[in-house]
Amino acid sequence: MSDEDEHGLDANQAADRRILWWVLLINVGQCLAGVAVGLWAASTAVIGAALDNLADASVYGVSLYAVGRAASIKVRAARLSGWLLIGLAAMLVVEVLRRFFGGEAPIGPAMMGMAAINAALNIVCLRLLKRHRGEDVNFKASAIFTNNDSIVNLAIVLSGALVMLWGSNLPDLVLGLVVAAIAGNGGREILAEAREAAEKVDSEPK
Repeated sequence: MSDEDEHGLDANQAADRRILWWVLLINVGQCLAGVAVGLWAASTAVIGAALDNLADASVYGVSLYAVGRAASIKVRAARLSGWLLIGLAAMLVVEVLRRFFGGEAPIGPAMMGMAAINAALNIVCLRLLKRHRGEDVNFKASAIFTNNDSIVNLAIVLSGALVMLWGSNLPDLVLGLVVAAIAGNGGREILAEAREAAEKVDSEPK
């Protein structure tokens, strides 16, 4: 590899790290704001979205570690990302069941406002992630996470409207289960991507 090629590779890795740092910081901010608003508004869905952002931030941290490292390390990092998301899904199911047996109706406008802000920030994250070109399994995992967040926040807006209309916490709890299902499926997709990447590594000449 020429000096020019090596310089280009280093530049690409530095750009990848900058992208991941930005989406990491955005998701940490979303998590902190989401927990605060979710607790104040008594919304399982908003708290779940905040926990989802925390899992995303963890994945971006793992992805930062993997940038520029061997393909086998990237695969292990992606597997960790997938299991983190599946673990989040299980936690959300437990929280929904706990609130189902006792809890007041959440504050609908607060749910909708937080979800709208998160949706706008998710668009920013997706635009940043699209600057990356290539087959890196960790960037694929990051894109899956952010797409999941966009779906969740649109659903929270709808749930907030139904909470206001019905005066019940049931839409919020149902959405909590939906968030858990989306998170679990996202984890499954990431593990599948990691498995495909591992097969490519194994098939390469030693």
